[in-house]
Amino acid sequence: MPVSAPGPVVPATGPSDGGLTLLVIEDDPAGSLSMPELADMTVVAGKPVRIRTARNLTEAERLLTHDVQCILLDLALPAGDPAGGDPDAPRDELETLRRVLRLAPRHAVLALTSENDAERAAEAVRVGAQDYLFRDELDGRVLSRAIRYAVERKRADLAQHQLTESRLRAQENARLERGLLPHPLLAGSDLRFAARYRPGRSRALLGGDFYDTVRTPDGTVHAMIGDVCGHGPDEAALGAELRIAWRALTLAGLHGAELLGVLQEVLEHERADEEIFATLCTLDIAPDGRSAALHLAGHPAPLLARPGEPPCLLPQDDGGPALGLLPSARWPRLEVALGDAWSLLMYTDGLIEGRVGGPEGGARRLGQEGMIEMIARQMKEGLSGEELLDAAVTEVRALNGEELTDDLAVLLLDRLGG
Repeated sequence: MPVSAPGPVVPATGPSDGGLTLLVIEDDPAGSLSMPELADMTVVAGKPVRIRTARNLTEAERLLTHDVQCILLDLALPAGDPAGGDPDAPRDELETLRRVLRLAPRHAVLALTSENDAERAAEAVRVGAQDYLFRDELDGRVLSRAIRYAVERKRADLAQHQLTESRLRAQENARLERGLLPHPLLAGSDLRFAARYRPGRSRALLGGDFYDTVRTPDGTVHAMIGDVCGHGPDEAALGAELRIAWRALTLAGLHGAELLGVLQEVLEHERADEEIFATLCTLDIAPDGRSAALHLAGHPAPLLARPGEPPCLLPQDDGGPALGLLPSARWPRLEVALGDAWSLLMYTDGLIEGRVGGPEGGARRLGQEGMIEMIARQMKEGLSGEELLDAAVTEVRALNGEELTDDLAVLLLDRLGG
């Protein structure tokens, strides 16, 4: 399911007085960095500056506390032994800088070098330093400006990096969730298929509702729709597992109550809480398309519409309990006559439990009767297939007066007859 996000990359924070601490790393305390201009530089952008010095990376690591925002590194600092201790191995002139960047990934880094070493200074920026300074031009004013620039650039870099990671995670999650939505397997069938899906979670692509449709080699079309109680990512994951398990079991030849019993075992093993259950409706449509076997596990019955007749619900009084409620449950098989031409609408309770009259309309819900009236009117207006589902979902949302809070899934199968 969706990929979890790591903790945010937070830039180094300054002292409580709003000032700034600069860590200078150079191996000659009596060298150019001890110039009076540096010692006298006590203010950057109107804020006090504290200066710490380290002669090597061991000292630097000890002095690198959370209140240090900027590091001034002398590129002439020895890098130590070549890799592996081989005296003939080539030295990396920026190895010390690379070590500092690994040691302090949240800190701004300024590289210090001589004016005749401009190429290495530019390479230091490409490696990861925020800026470089020439030792011969260094004074308090130049260093003050460079520190302020480096700190702000590092903050901007970290913010951009975090934004990029967030976008990549969002794209990955979207691809993952889209991949968990089913692609119907109806090759060779004369039935038309349409579906609509809207998760109740804000900005989610997948909720606890699930559906699927497959045609087996004997010509039977098997359709299913279900609803895991709850609306979070755990419920969405469980719904996806149940949908995939249903398809695998159906293609393996299981159907009816036997299939529901295995799905209940899957739910019991995979759910995070013993209180979690799932409702389910399955239809096994005969190869000639004129009849079907219906199994209900605590789920509302499908809506059947035939030419010249008002839409009506299939029988639902003799259904069984939802999956996960009773360890030895039974799910009776209900035989349904469909006829020559028909439309079957399978749905979750998100379609019927929205309010009628908007947020101020009280507790009255659309319900199954309201849904039947709505679908009958829309079909009388000539809507079918994708257009019918679009109109139904749009009207339900409009009647609710705001976005639906429950997951919603609708599946429509049509047989034109002939």
